[in-house]
Amino acid sequence: SFRLVDTGGWMPGGSALDEKVSRQSERAIHEADAVLLVVDVSTGVTEEDARVAELLRSVSTPVFVVANKVDDASHEALMWEFLSLGLGNPLPVTALHGLGTGDLLEALVEVLPEPDEEPTDEIVTGPDPSGQRVFAVALVGRPNVGKSTLFNRLIGEDRSVVHDMPGTTRDAIDTIIETDHGPIRFVDTAGMRRKARIEEGTEYYSFVRALKAVDSSDVALLVIDATEGVTHQDQRLAERIDAAGCPIVVIMNKWELLDTDARADVTYEIGQKLAFLGDSEVIRISALTGKNVHRLMPALAEAIQAYHRRVPTRKVNEVVSLAQSAQPAPHGARILYATQGAADPPTFTLFANKELPATYLRYIERKLRDAFDLGATPIKLRVRQRSN
Repeated sequence: SFRLVDTGGWMPGGSALDEKVSRQSERAIHEADAVLLVVDVSTGVTEEDARVAELLRSVSTPVFVVANKVDDASHEALMWEFLSLGLGNPLPVTALHGLGTGDLLEALVEVLPEPDEEPTDEIVTGPDPSGQRVFAVALVGRPNVGKSTLFNRLIGEDRSVVHDMPGTTRDAIDTIIETDHGPIRFVDTAGMRRKARIEEGTEYYSFVRALKAVDSSDVALLVIDATEGVTHQDQRLAERIDAAGCPIVVIMNKWELLDTDARADVTYEIGQKLAFLGDSEVIRISALTGKNVHRLMPALAEAIQAYHRRVPTRKVNEVVSLAQSAQPAPHGARILYATQGAADPPTFTLFANKELPATYLRYIERKLRDAFDLGATPIKLRVRQRSN
């Protein structure tokens, strides 16, 4: 197997944003074991193609010219124009229908380096008994609040393109870094707006991928622009993350831009508008300068510990028994026995004599959370009703 990287493209000029995207593409070229230069036979050799080819001729990495949109024999004759790029014979494909991709794959595999013979510890990003489960952290928030700047600061490199134009990040970008608490996968997501303002096409799919990243993450960093305060959209995002069962750490970015009075006002807003998040930690930072970013790791370490925590069955039943003594369930319902069936996140199974109301389950969850110092970590409760 091999990893395929789709770049944002390379342009010899353009705006400041185009320049940053081109730098990312150059970095991908120098890190790759092989490069596929995709060209369009229907347009022929463009000035941009020639400039990219000039760049690729200076690298030692194997380069394949992939002539796309070769739908029939007449188009196949047009691809030979790309010999002028000086990168060898072009390979005809039709990406839309998959024509020619088999030959391209065979040619690509031939130049890839042999895999390491010594086994390596596999790191995966989902439940897999053959590998290590990586703790995932998603950075979410409205457009242009500083998510990508914070992401680059956390991983120590410029993986995400940062620009003042909202919507610069279109796809979820993830990177695994080693920490004192084990590997952590950070995921930079696209900015999320109200559904009514989301356009069809690219932005819609960016929104879907961002939500998927939240659903599969273990902790979400909700990044808020402190200069704008807690907006209605920030509230909605927090509700969406909370509903997914994902613990939240609230990040107030651009805190250094506020004066004393503004900081007091924003702090009051957090308490009023995000009260439903309970004990979720709030960290005030400057992603641009790095101030207080170091406080994120201890907060994540606590979340990781709570995420993996296991509690003896005896203690679980003690807490449940005391909770029922203080506040019995309505209509004669009663929990007869409780145990923690799993971790990652903590999952408790409750054996009851009849159905338990949702409000009572939230009460039991709160008691378990407080007793075992689980903080904002999501807790799953599974109720099994004992049959007569």
